[in-house]
Amino acid sequence: MSAGFFAWLGVAMVVFLTGSTALRSYVAAPKLALLVGALLLYTIGNLIMVRLMRETGMAVAISISAVLQLVLAAGVGMVLFGERPGMLQSMGLVLGVVAVALIVWPTRPG
Repeated sequence: MSAGFFAWLGVAMVVFLTGSTALRSYVAAPKLALLVGALLLYTIGNLIMVRLMRETGMAVAISISAVLQLVLAAGVGMVLFGERPGMLQSMGLVLGVVAVALIVWPTRPG
């Protein structure tokens, strides 16, 4: 995986997390602009994912994106909205980090 892949992945994560935060805000105060903005951000994020899938394939790109969104969204929920995961949920987040580490771990060819 190239540096470009990780740069695009970072952009996708910012876009997806901004969309998630807008949706969470919509839950607290339903305003149509929040919903439309979140849907637009998710659309942009998915278009970015197309580029990532071209480089690494669907399985790797989507797996990394999904786990990073899981962990980062939990962090946003804790910091911005005061949510607290339980012990079992926290263990799941740790396992997600381990999963991403194993997916991106460099391997020797052959």
